[in-house]
Amino acid sequence: MPTADSDDLRDGFVDERSAGPMPARRLLGARLRELREQAGLGREAAGRAIRASEAKIRRLEKGASAYKRRDVEDLLTLYGVTDPADRALLLDLVEQANAPGWWREYADLVPPWMERFLGLEQSASVIRTWEVQFVPGLLQTPDYARAVITNGNESMGAEEVERWVALRMRRQRILFPPAEVRLWAIIDEGALLRRIGGPGVMRAQLIHLLHMIELPNVTVQVLRLDGPQNPRALRPVTLLRAAADILPDVAYCENLCGGRFFDRPADTVRFLDLLNWLSVHAASPRETPGILRGIIARIDAEEPAAAHRR
Repeated sequence: MPTADSDDLRDGFVDERSAGPMPARRLLGARLRELREQAGLGREAAGRAIRASEAKIRRLEKGASAYKRRDVEDLLTLYGVTDPADRALLLDLVEQANAPGWWREYADLVPPWMERFLGLEQSASVIRTWEVQFVPGLLQTPDYARAVITNGNESMGAEEVERWVALRMRRQRILFPPAEVRLWAIIDEGALLRRIGGPGVMRAQLIHLLHMIELPNVTVQVLRLDGPQNPRALRPVTLLRAAADILPDVAYCENLCGGRFFDRPADTVRFLDLLNWLSVHAASPRETPGILRGIIARIDAEEPAAAHRR
């Protein structure tokens, strides 16, 4: 008879760091998939048990959908989980999985795919990212973020812009205690040379990066313009590793139509290979302060007044 491993589940969600429902969703989904496979059942049979499609079972097992308590109860019965303690633990995860994340107050701004990304980001233990055009959002200053958000969105109202900026700033709390997520960012040098918001805004952003790389959990590398290039690195990508070891890595890519998520090992290993290639061919983290100071010096030389802005 399949049973849930209570110790593994407790280890997985003991430290949620106010990360919203995503840790519980992914843990519950992973456990339901494991129990279904142990019971020798396909997704179609599981879907019939809760009056749902195979696609819904797939979403539930990926942690990409909310859970109904009755559905989980029916699935546990189908999978042969009868021990009251095991059932209670998994049903407790249902409550956690349906709890709103702090970003719910921005629900009128944030599309569903971005809600999923925020949940993954806020519950990650390690985030590796490659950015082509901009400084990564977790490392942006408010003025720089404001310039990025309004660029190409001139019709956006001032209040909406400020709420987007506030959302981005709140995301950054994961870099500081008690969370201290490990961030490893590789940035194309062109993104640092581009004067987003003007020389003063860019200068302040570069100084902010100098401060951020002093944090023990933040690593920044720069891929130099005169260095090796990789045709696979034309778009930004983020790889997120969950705090719970039983959960797979998730790769995230964004385009004009939304975000795409990849969690199959056969897919995520390709993103990992790309990030590893970039880390090898980018300037070392020890060189980053010198690169940033060099760009700041260039701004000061071209815009003398910017040297006095703080």
